[in-house]
Amino acid sequence: MRTKVRLIVYLLFLLFPLVSFSQSTTEALAMGQDVNVLFRNEATGSIFMHSRGFGANFRRLYHVTGKRKRLFEIEMANMRHPKEEKKKNDGQRSYFYGKLNNLLMVRFGYGYQQTLYRRAERKGLEVRMVYAGGPSLCFSKPVFLVVSYQDTLFGGGVLTKTVAYNPAQDNIVNILGRAPMFYGLQDTKIIPGLYAKLGFSIEYGELRNSIKAVEVGVIVDYFPQSAPLMAYVTPEKFFVTLYLGFHFGKRWY
Repeated sequence: MRTKVRLIVYLLFLLFPLVSFSQSTTEALAMGQDVNVLFRNEATGSIFMHSRGFGANFRRLYHVTGKRKRLFEIEMANMRHPKEEKKKNDGQRSYFYGKLNNLLMVRFGYGYQQTLYRRAERKGLEVRMVYAGGPSLCFSKPVFLVVSYQDTLFGGGVLTKTVAYNPAQDNIVNILGRAPMFYGLQDTKIIPGLYAKLGFSIEYGELRNSIKAVEVGVIVDYFPQSAPLMAYVTPEKFFVTLYLGFHFGKRWY
């Protein structure tokens, strides 16, 4: 009996500092104070612009060592062509002349974040390198336009219809404007591919459990089946883009 009592008392002495530490840390975080502990979990969301459009990212990170974290991410980004030229007719939606498809990239990545320079003070900067890659999907939706045509059956008047853009038949003369965005969803094609990313992030937030960072880098997408964007332009299999993103998130232990 005495042995059991001693064992219980011994365990309480071991657990009491841990419980006290956990309570004090939780209270400090709740009051908005900074705490100097190793947070093993991290999650961020970001919006970014790249050299051919915009996108959004969600990232989940886990500590592997003091300076290295394993990450999983999912992100979406549209893809434009440098030759896109916006046109607009009075009273109609603007459209990009010659554009065949709208492309949306969805990327599923695995990689690491490596700390290159650790900040010494709360108001200092921390520099990290990020590298990731994995499968991606390209959703290619045909561009639908409102066009005019001559009615040859009933009186020869001018009528309008909503059709997928056909460069052999549609031009600036008979294109009136862009159709509503939901036109063509049933004709969307999914093209599987791969992507790789290399970036550098600078964290500038003051609190260790709160994340504010700027990230710049390059992303390469590859699709075995080409994804056509514009008429009379060779469809692309490789997309290389530069990006600038703003990350916000939390850390916890």
